[in-house]
Amino acid sequence: MRPLSALLLTPLLLLGAFAQAQEPARAVFAGGCFWCVEEAYDKVEGVLSTTSGFSGGQVEAPSYQRVVAGGTGHAEVVEVTYDPDVVDYQDLLHVFWRNIDPFAVDRQFCDAGDSYRSALFPMDAEQRALAEASLAAVEERFGREVATEISDFEAFYPAETYHQDYYQKNPLRYRFYKSACGRDDRLTEVWGNEAGGLPLP
Repeated sequence: MRPLSALLLTPLLLLGAFAQAQEPARAVFAGGCFWCVEEAYDKVEGVLSTTSGFSGGQVEAPSYQRVVAGGTGHAEVVEVTYDPDVVDYQDLLHVFWRNIDPFAVDRQFCDAGDSYRSALFPMDAEQRALAEASLAAVEERFGREVATEISDFEAFYPAETYHQDYYQKNPLRYRFYKSACGRDDRLTEVWGNEAGGLPLP
């Protein structure tokens, strides 16, 4: 039989472990079609949820149709909720870059317009510093300026329900769109065997 002191100590140790666990964190990424960005991040261990939506514009709670028509300033984005004890923002940046064409201006693959621009929306000073460092590293790697913007996060507006988890709910249509859009081919052209890459171990 375990001593009484040990039995009393075990719950306290468990409480201490729970107290040290970090709260879920959030990050917002614009990488063109938000269906594709959702799919990329859903594969990452430690990502708890992904939500398609809009950020970076001047209109409150815009509809999808209004955003893609232009004039609101928003980009299609994905809000990623993640467990920072499992995956960190730097890992998520690694995934971001390898799922976009960083040289495309106001477009990604077959989708054109400023709503499809690539962008990072850091939520605090730490995220901004990491975002800027990652952008500089990409420019150094390729020896050219990238088009991806970095803008402080202001607001996130979820897209309509039918856009959420689209790649899972409409797999045939999604795969046809993604293939026809040339996303995978262009990613391979830019990133080689790192295209779509998950965080490094």
